[in-house]
Amino acid sequence: MCSALHALALALALSLALLQSSVAFVPIGGGEATHVSITRTALLQKLKETCQAVADSSGYEFNPTGPSAEELVQACLGPTATGEVSAGKFRAALQEVYVQNALVDLNFVASAPHHFNSEAFLEGRALITEGVVSIKANIQNHQASREMLGRVLHTLQDFYSHSNWVELDNTEPFANLIQPDLPIENIAAKDTATCRDCASGNCPNTILANILQENKLTSGYMGISSSEKPKGKCSHGGAGDLTSAAVPRGGISKDERRPGNEALHDAAVTAATSASLQLLEDIRGAAGDRDFLRLMGIDRSSGVCFVIDTTGSMADDIATAKAVVYNIIDSKKGTQDEPSEYILVPFNDPDFGPLTRTTDPEVMKNEISKLTASGGGDGPELCLSGLQMALTAAPAFSHIYVFTDATAKDIALKDTISALISSTKSTVVNFFMTTSGGRKRRSITATFNDYRDLALASGGQAIHVTKGSLPEATGIILDTSTSALVTVLQRSRSSGSETFTFLLDESLKNITLYITGSQMTFNISNPAGVSQNNTQLSGGLGTIQSVGNLWRIRLDDDKQTGTWKIQMASAQPYTLKVTGQNTITFIYDYVQAFKGPHPGYAPITGRPQAGRPAMLLLSVMGRKGPASVTVGEVGLIPVSRAGPVSKGSTTDLGNGDILVTVDAVPQGEFVVILTGTDLVSGSQFQRQSTTQMSVSKVIVTAVADGSVEPGQMLSIPFSVMTEGSGGPCSINARNDREFPMTFPMNVPLTTGHYANGTLTITPPKDTPSGTDVTLTIMAKTSAAADSNYAVLRLSVVSKVTTPFHRCT
Repeated sequence: MCSALHALALALALSLALLQSSVAFVPIGGGEATHVSITRTALLQKLKETCQAVADSSGYEFNPTGPSAEELVQACLGPTATGEVSAGKFRAALQEVYVQNALVDLNFVASAPHHFNSEAFLEGRALITEGVVSIKANIQNHQASREMLGRVLHTLQDFYSHSNWVELDNTEPFANLIQPDLPIENIAAKDTATCRDCASGNCPNTILANILQENKLTSGYMGISSSEKPKGKCSHGGAGDLTSAAVPRGGISKDERRPGNEALHDAAVTAATSASLQLLEDIRGAAGDRDFLRLMGIDRSSGVCFVIDTTGSMADDIATAKAVVYNIIDSKKGTQDEPSEYILVPFNDPDFGPLTRTTDPEVMKNEISKLTASGGGDGPELCLSGLQMALTAAPAFSHIYVFTDATAKDIALKDTISALISSTKSTVVNFFMTTSGGRKRRSITATFNDYRDLALASGGQAIHVTKGSLPEATGIILDTSTSALVTVLQRSRSSGSETFTFLLDESLKNITLYITGSQMTFNISNPAGVSQNNTQLSGGLGTIQSVGNLWRIRLDDDKQTGTWKIQMASAQPYTLKVTGQNTITFIYDYVQAFKGPHPGYAPITGRPQAGRPAMLLLSVMGRKGPASVTVGEVGLIPVSRAGPVSKGSTTDLGNGDILVTVDAVPQGEFVVILTGTDLVSGSQFQRQSTTQMSVSKVIVTAVADGSVEPGQMLSIPFSVMTEGSGGPCSINARNDREFPMTFPMNVPLTTGHYANGTLTITPPKDTPSGTDVTLTIMAKTSAAADSNYAVLRLSVVSKVTTPFHRCT
């Protein structure tokens, strides 16, 4: 339902509950309805039904202790899996659906089929049915499916607000919209008048009597740039619709609850909610209960992904990786820390893949047992190609572990990998590089530092060890392949001495510090002044393990809450990371305001714009939901240099959702840092995002409808602009399926003006329907002084044949 007042529509998209401070449909006489609130109501009801069904079949009670997402997830997973589980994946999954739902009003504002405007019933239904086919065929690719679900639900819901379905006294959803084998009949002919004139522009029901009597289907015409419409046809209505001033004036949209249309508005909301439930039940039936819950982020721990070099010198490393996988499976089975999904990507030279993806641990054991070392021999390998495949397949909040003993031959992919890491905001990449004295090296620009850069960008570690000591370093995999893992602090320095402080709260468990680097000393002290340095492997604070360039410090369980310190001194570059296990966390999006008929906030897929305040929409989760925490400060802090927190001003949107504006954005790479109070224990907490971000004067925009047919070329327009110096700008685009593409290699930029280009992508004719494609478009100014990117996710969908009948 496209509202004329879509202000803060995407702030709503970040909420599990309807926010009181931002309303897309103006409430009159009580009651609010937005796309997000309708979607939320339907999703939560369907998820509760699914959780109940799983509980009934498994023999346990589904009884949430409260209304929060955290309590819903815990109850849904059942009592047999012990340990804490974070609601972060669930909240992030809902957010993806909400955001894509709301973005239809930005990206496709003038598209009649996306909103069932202008009697585009057949085209609108095609968007729904093709989208549902894509979701069902691609159900294991959760992000692409959720994004498509959000768009499909928007179009489906608009049918009930923008057509005369409820004026025809229909009280049930129009099932034909989601069933491609059923026709859409009795559509009013193009030359048939459908509405009477409404001089005031605000009449409750302007549908002509004969249209109602003959049960003909019509919808309002919408004109954003033109007032033209066919003679006698209804308008959408509202301030943004120019056709509503042309006779017949007024509009039939039921987006808003106005005097005189309350009953129609309420009927449209009820029908849209029922239709959403109907569509969700259809997808649930095709997916099965457990896969439907996984799709919506209700699962145990995060996924784990192994990207493994299988060239000839890697036999020992492969054996270690196998042992780690077996250990994870055997030690975490039946707990909340049991991985929700396993992914395996081997790489060699000149090949990489195939990707294995499974929720069955025995399948993963079997697949990794087949790996053998062969080939290679010239040094660098296709490591980043394998990593790209893993990044585009891994679900949110996954941890990727890369095993190799060589630098990357495909270093040209580094920018693409960086863009993919930034776009996930949650996937952490860890590298394990081993040293082999006998392997031949050849000159190449890639170094171990490239792995370090990518690991740090994601919030991970780049670990360099000998082959013989690799098994000692893999304890980090057991640490991080766990549920409810949070980052308290992460910093990187080129060298020097510095003291870092971090806040530990009462609820944190399994607190671990990771330091990578060489030629260093450190000293840790707790709030009571008790300290332990790097020479005391077992001291008053915890246990220290050192292997290769990695130091791992596990604090004792009886740690003190409050402010801790670690004094670092190093002549070489080093990284520091502090993690723990807890359900107090947050998710976020960088956003920008947009204007137009439906103003609001849109997530930024690339880097935020330099020279302007950074804006974030942030959702905070506590142990018993957002009501169990209070937020103190939110800001941005540099990662690789000393500097203060750039504090943001916050607007509380309710239910743990916050709009944050940071005026003084740090230079270079930065992360989000948040402090607050856990009301359950009364202790203060500190959390940090994992993924680094930076600003750019370059802007890259690209919009695709989300699907492409096998064998058909899809054209994707894109635009590039810079607020820096003009001149030539290089364009590079890659997709993870290696589908043929064309695009301009360069576009000329003039400061403050957009340059336009078109990219084409053509999936082969034999591409299976439901195949997902991740496309990255990178723009770099002359001399690579500045760059930005856009990431698009598409699905390959075979065309659905739609029977119909239009009245004549």
